[in-house]
Amino acid sequence: MATVFQRCKTDKRSPLYPCEKVRCGHDWTVRYREPGGRTARQREESFTKKTAADNFANKMENDKNVGTYIDPNAGKVTLRVYAEDWLNRRVIGDATYSNYKAFIDNHLVPRLGRKTMAGVSKADIERFKAAISKELAASTVHDRMKMVRHIFWSAKEEKVIQEDPTKGVKTAPGNTAVDEDEIPTLPEVRLIHEHISPQYKLVIWLKAGVGLRVSEALAFHCGCLREDGVIRVRWQISSKANRGDSKTRLVPLKHRKEGEYRDVPAAPFLCDEIAEHEKLWPPIPLTFQDQTGKTRQVEVFFAPRERGKGIMPTANTFGYHFKKAQIAAGVVDADGKPKYTPHALRHFFASTALAAGIPIHEVSRWLGHKSIKTTVDLYGHLVPEAWDRCREVMQKAIGPVPVEVPTEAPEESSEYGPAA
Repeated sequence: MATVFQRCKTDKRSPLYPCEKVRCGHDWTVRYREPGGRTARQREESFTKKTAADNFANKMENDKNVGTYIDPNAGKVTLRVYAEDWLNRRVIGDATYSNYKAFIDNHLVPRLGRKTMAGVSKADIERFKAAISKELAASTVHDRMKMVRHIFWSAKEEKVIQEDPTKGVKTAPGNTAVDEDEIPTLPEVRLIHEHISPQYKLVIWLKAGVGLRVSEALAFHCGCLREDGVIRVRWQISSKANRGDSKTRLVPLKHRKEGEYRDVPAAPFLCDEIAEHEKLWPPIPLTFQDQTGKTRQVEVFFAPRERGKGIMPTANTFGYHFKKAQIAAGVVDADGKPKYTPHALRHFFASTALAAGIPIHEVSRWLGHKSIKTTVDLYGHLVPEAWDRCREVMQKAIGPVPVEVPTEAPEESSEYGPAA
């Protein structure tokens, strides 16, 4: 059982001992044990008021009895420390890790990082959501708030906190459909291709003509182009590929396991572009380890040719050149900033294929989406046949029925003349 006492009256080691005043105003101490009986750790907490000490003692004993005990000191860890530890314990891909790390460092820690886990309230989470909603897209806010919820859910499961402050804080998923303004036109794609660094010209067509992700295009190697005019995608560039000590420079595709791949049809013009790139930029052998630890070697197309430029280019490397090319080509918005991200070239591929009548489930497979629902949510509104079919069906089902206008009957006549 927890005991409540004043050291000034019972502890001879206290500098206040012996205190003979009845209401001396000195602190009250609660001594109790964690769950586990006599062998459990003994702890103490101090309070200025006896009523607060009594309430705490009763709560500790009740929590132990019903199995909801939480170490009061556990919640004193800061959100910054706990979030970093939580992220390092996740088994996730490099790209997802980088996205989560960037959000924690750039948004979560600056606003809530100094608070203790137990000190974060529901109001704090609501204010945080409102703040990032002014900076990020609705779909991004929805996705990142799911991560914040998982952080506090884990903290509650691990008995770091007693109540989850994210409970009841709602966020709408937002509209994930691609805006037509986010899709470059063919003349704009050609302009970007014309002005980008020669080494990365092929990446433009691997994305706009095959729909590869940036990390997949940068991992393009001699084994990707098959004899039957098919691009076989098996690996993507790791986010750590540019580090000199990195051994896993190529990693499995997004949503895929080691050894899995996907095939995408390649147009003849793309096969010609690949051949031209090979003449100017001969592939370079790259040795890496797969996730099983097996050493592999492939001849990659996009290894750096200049000294001091790292081992392999990453998505950030290409992003820099992509922005630079847009500025040089004049593909900018009203503020003079680049209009598109590299991902816009994937949108170009998907929208072009769908506009030509290719079934959306085929496009979904070529894009490597985890589910066709993702493809439908992103590009379903770009299928022109669906809109036309809908108009036709609704017109037939609901539209006004055409009224037939009767024609006048001809006048009857006889051999004696027209009827009277």
